[in-house]
Amino acid sequence: MIVVDNVSKYYGAHRAVTDLSFEIGQGECVGFLGLNGAGKSTTLRLLSCLLLPTSGRISVRGLDVVENPHEIRRFIGYLPDTPPLYAEMTVDEYLAFAGRIRGLSGAELDKQRDRSRGLCGLQEVAGVPIGTLSHGYRQRVGIAQAIIHGPSLLILDEPIQGLDPVQIVEMRKMIGELRGEHTILLSTHILTEIEQTCDRILMMHRGRIAASGTEEELEARLSQGRKLQLDVRGDGDALRTALGGVEGASAVEVEAQEEGLVRATLQLGEGAPEQVSRAVVEAGLGLVGMQTVSTGLESVFLELSDTRTAPEPPPEAPSPGRADGPTKEAST
Repeated sequence: MIVVDNVSKYYGAHRAVTDLSFEIGQGECVGFLGLNGAGKSTTLRLLSCLLLPTSGRISVRGLDVVENPHEIRRFIGYLPDTPPLYAEMTVDEYLAFAGRIRGLSGAELDKQRDRSRGLCGLQEVAGVPIGTLSHGYRQRVGIAQAIIHGPSLLILDEPIQGLDPVQIVEMRKMIGELRGEHTILLSTHILTEIEQTCDRILMMHRGRIAASGTEEELEARLSQGRKLQLDVRGDGDALRTALGGVEGASAVEVEAQEEGLVRATLQLGEGAPEQVSRAVVEAGLGLVGMQTVSTGLESVFLELSDTRTAPEPPPEAPSPGRADGPTKEAST
């Protein structure tokens, strides 16, 4: 569906994104995760043909965003961080308007309006002016206008921003119902939303892709090995000594538990868990239990944010008309 090849975007002398390269397949739900200012919104605007890359190439369904922006927009549904709504229109009036500017008319317009209204749970407010709706319902209307023409690519920029917990659950359910039928890209800085919604994650930091993969892949790749937790019956000092002799074991922590048990956690690099259990038994200690402990996406994200905050030299802004890509904004 999407191929991004070495893309950078400058606003004057400010570099918003740098050397982005990734691919997204048909039907995937991919989350862009990053702190505010990480470059998520700029990336989504590039993919939706609202901005042109300063350098590099982007193709959507095989079409170049610089050469074919208007054609690409026909099969994209886009919800910006502030939904483009008209407060004086009712929900149905606005959806009909959104459908007409997408080229729908007559029976097809009515059909698609009913479909998008139903998917977004707007039946009860169809005749209500948008300006009187809650923030959660306005977000739903924003998604309804984005899908009214049946786009193959749906781009959602911070879709749960400002929602209360109940509205977040409802929005998550709605996005889940759209998966598969649409390729979905969404940006957020809320970890739980990425964990519960997306197939794959692109972590952004300071305008770059810091890491990508599923939640499990990121944990495994960035936690530098497995984290093990052991419950042992015996002496804590003896356990610490035994684990210290295991190849690849590090960050060993031992603490006493109830009923004469001692719990240890350690990071295990290339070593096998069997080496840990063997060391415990050979030390004359009773191994009660051992399990792998998930580091969690939050720990991975914080690690990335902490380890990639070193100052960078000021970027050299591209001169006007540079040969490696366009510098003007896309027309709307």
